[in-house]
Amino acid sequence: MSRPTLDSLVRAPKALLHDHLDGGVRPATVLELADACGYTGLPTKDVGELAQWFVSGANQKDLVLYLEAFDHTLAVMQTREALTRVAAECAEDLAADGVVYAEIRFAPELHTEGDLGLDDVVGAVIDGFGVGSARAAAAGHPITVYALLTAMRTQARSSEIAELAVRWRDDGVVGFDIAGAEAGFPPTRHLDAFQLVARENFHITIHAGEAFGVPSIWEALQWCGAERLGHGVRIVDDITEDSEGRPVLGRLAAFVRDRRVPLEMCPTSNVHTGAAPSIAEHPIGLLRRLRFRVTVNTDNRLMSDTSLSKEFAALVDTFGYGWDDVEWLTTNAMKSAFAGFDERLRIINERIKPGYALLKAEEVTVGSR
Repeated sequence: MSRPTLDSLVRAPKALLHDHLDGGVRPATVLELADACGYTGLPTKDVGELAQWFVSGANQKDLVLYLEAFDHTLAVMQTREALTRVAAECAEDLAADGVVYAEIRFAPELHTEGDLGLDDVVGAVIDGFGVGSARAAAAGHPITVYALLTAMRTQARSSEIAELAVRWRDDGVVGFDIAGAEAGFPPTRHLDAFQLVARENFHITIHAGEAFGVPSIWEALQWCGAERLGHGVRIVDDITEDSEGRPVLGRLAAFVRDRRVPLEMCPTSNVHTGAAPSIAEHPIGLLRRLRFRVTVNTDNRLMSDTSLSKEFAALVDTFGYGWDDVEWLTTNAMKSAFAGFDERLRIINERIKPGYALLKAEEVTVGSR
């Protein structure tokens, strides 16, 4: 069989677990929102140049430098109208790319420089997801979108954000996360927030194992109760080779695989931040072969000039993946989602399995001509 093409991958039903709202704004929207709020810090007013600037600015092989680009998108996302618009466009863009389920994360505390309180921020984003999902459904691309609330690991508001996430759990928020510079800011600094979320029987994902190694992953899992690992690429630091070149899993790597801990892997972004030298050398190839619970994600679509279909296309080109691989990775993501079990099962059985069966059948039909 031939390999999936980018066009066919766009048609494939996909699930996305790791995507940042402020990292996926349309370049034209950044310019329009900057004009509306009087923000003058953008490097250019040309849409094409701005899009390229974000990519070149983020591709510096360093997570802290990568994060600097977000100063501009955050600057124009400080009003209810801006947040609702960005969230609506996010849902529409993902649906147009074939995403049928998405969890979008954002840090409410970074959107309160104006008149908005934390609940105002969350409400505006949730409203936007509703608007965008309705537009996507009307265009023939139905999508389910939920929010993950992120606390900044470099700040001290994590318990407040954890309480906020729990407060909105029945209105579109499905979990709690921490993000930001990883080295020097271990997840255990926010242990009270994680324990609060755990006591409420709610969901936890943690950025860990991107810019820092095995200790960060260990703390996220064994102290903070992470159900999923944001990125988690550095788990390969706990995998060695024997004298015959066969992989040998250390105790933490074995625990992650045995417990089926989902890895929210973002290949292009990881290359840009320096977490991986290239797509070919990205740990996702080894981890998929070893059957870890690998998922494929975008991280920041604006900064990395990517989409979920592009991420899969890069893996197809690099590792020779076929439809079975893409479906396996997609099913991993949907199984690992924080939506309720019945909803996950419905999307797998009604959207994902039939979608891939159709794509495979079309390929067989074309190949038999």
